[in-house]
Amino acid sequence: MHLRFSQDLKALLELLAERPLTLNNILTETKERGFSLVMGLFALPFLLPMPPGLAGPLGCGCLILSLQMAAGRRSPWLPSRIAQVEFPKWLSKTLLTNLHKLTGILEKVARPRMGSIAHSHHAWQLNGLCMAWLAFLLMLPIPFTNPIPTAGILILSVATLEADGLLMCVGYGLTLAITLAVFGIAYGLWLAPGFVQSLFG
Repeated sequence: MHLRFSQDLKALLELLAERPLTLNNILTETKERGFSLVMGLFALPFLLPMPPGLAGPLGCGCLILSLQMAAGRRSPWLPSRIAQVEFPKWLSKTLLTNLHKLTGILEKVARPRMGSIAHSHHAWQLNGLCMAWLAFLLMLPIPFTNPIPTAGILILSVATLEADGLLMCVGYGLTLAITLAVFGIAYGLWLAPGFVQSLFG
């Protein structure tokens, strides 16, 4: 089985690899496929080392779009300052190279299930709320934690696009677990000697 998420994401990354596009162009390309693909695209780079200046706009993009989902909006929008940020060609090529690893895992677990949940308007809003919270955690200046909330955002994005109600429920539980993990790491670092001074120094 080939997931719409992986097929659409691969097609979009191939397009981006040909030329640099702004985030606004990406929204235009993916509008018909909804928030889920865009959220997954914006979150995926956080699995890799992020260059300066890109993490902020992508994190803000994730947060803004997920809050729109939580409000029940179906058409994505970004402020012009964020929408004009370019998605670099080299990053697209790197993501495209590693996409098959993610796809192989997702195709084993995601499929349309529990339609009463998957197609519920309330589930759509709850997915947005969870992804907004995970995007907020993603933007916190806590070392070594980026991949943790990113995993939650990707799972909820895939679950939403593939209408997988069971995977949505897994995503809700994972959101709670990720919250505890991130705050546990933050607390441990807070107690570490010199961490506070290095953070605010």
